[in-house]
Amino acid sequence: MSSSPRSIPKAAGETQAEKYIFAPGTSDQPTRAAQFTKSALSRALLNPSPITLFNDWFKHAQSSGIAVPETCTLSTASLPSGRVSARVVYLKELSPAGFVVYSNWGTSRKAADLASNPHAALTFHWASLERQVRVEGRFERLTQAESQRYFDTRERGSRLGAWTSAQSSVLRDREELEQRLQDVEARFDGIEDIPVPEFWGGGRIIPDEVEFWQGRPSRLHDRFRYTRSASDLTTEASADDSRDDVEEAKLDQSTNDQGWTIVRLSP
Repeated sequence: MSSSPRSIPKAAGETQAEKYIFAPGTSDQPTRAAQFTKSALSRALLNPSPITLFNDWFKHAQSSGIAVPETCTLSTASLPSGRVSARVVYLKELSPAGFVVYSNWGTSRKAADLASNPHAALTFHWASLERQVRVEGRFERLTQAESQRYFDTRERGSRLGAWTSAQSSVLRDREELEQRLQDVEARFDGIEDIPVPEFWGGGRIIPDEVEFWQGRPSRLHDRFRYTRSASDLTTEASADDSRDDVEEAKLDQSTNDQGWTIVRLSP
């Protein structure tokens, strides 16, 4: 049963149409969003490496009982149109080299985007901790051997599924997909060591920027951005950074042996 649109009081002269959603809030205050009060983030709590800090935050999310903390949104953009697309994926590997997700890189929308524009972004949101992490960087495919190591850990059905689906292509109906699966099952009948498809595997986002976001009251959140250091600080610091942030960034650039410039961002 569909719900009716909510009638919102209009100001004088307003012609605004009725809305299905308007200023959703808490059960106690239906039109007031909840305040973020659980923690704070200061420069003293940062690590020189965003990879190390992310690993610490991820472990905290795991130990806090967050369901599937590896869930993230992968965003890509097609050139020259500039159209952006996003989808939820799982982080499967983290190393000093970057963040790895696995998917179809042959027929999917993200594959088409990345073929024209090898830049991507990941967003992690751990709501109960009032935390987000944003990652931006260049995309690269893992080798077939690297992908095979992960592929071998998957359930047999998931391995067969990777061979079955020409991801994002149009299907006539569900039966067409089921028939493809039957064909793949017949192909690999009695074979346990299923090879990873050439069009499927790992993709690494090599980070250029990583932002750590901690919710704070009155929407005055704590935000720190790591950017790979460059010789010209003005290209690293956002026009919105305060003078104090730039001075802090200069200090960090001279002392951060990990090669990252760190600035605090306005919320």
